[in-house]
Amino acid sequence: MVKAKAQRKKSRRRTQGRGTLVAISALLVGSALIRLGDDAGQAFAKAPDATETQERSAAPEYAACETLDDYQPMLDAFRQREARITSQEVALQDRMQALKIANQEIERKLSELTAAEEALRDTIALADTAAESDLDRLTKVYENMKPKQAAALFEEMDPSFAAGFIGRMRPEAAAAVMAGLSPEAAHAYSVVLAGRNTNVPTE
Repeated sequence: MVKAKAQRKKSRRRTQGRGTLVAISALLVGSALIRLGDDAGQAFAKAPDATETQERSAAPEYAACETLDDYQPMLDAFRQREARITSQEVALQDRMQALKIANQEIERKLSELTAAEEALRDTIALADTAAESDLDRLTKVYENMKPKQAAALFEEMDPSFAAGFIGRMRPEAAAAVMAGLSPEAAHAYSVVLAGRNTNVPTE
């Protein structure tokens, strides 16, 4: 009898222990299921749906098109500026070429003027030499004339012109011509000759 009671108590304890284990297992399984459900919900909440994914994938295309349209005026402005700069460079090159041609023409004209000036200087020198030679020859002609004939010619000359020849003659020939002149002509020629000598510096 006592043994039977003891066996019953043992079986009750086993049954209660098993029930407790089953309850604990059920609680653990339920908690795990709850956690899995929360994680799945969060993952599902975080994962974008198909529509949102398509919208996001289409958004860059739309943004790119919109950005290109926004930059188009700036690109046009850059093209216009580049065309303007190119036009200015072409105009500057044309101007520099024109200046180069003008400088070459100026140099050519200067060379021609220099050559003409040298030729004119040579001509003047030649003319002066020829005039001096002519005066020397004419003076010798007057010197070789008879004093009375030369004096008659000198009477008809302008005092300045006649005084120039008298000043170039040899002293003895000039004295003979002056002796044949009228007192008025001789005085006029003497005044001209004295005036020329007065203008000559003495120091």
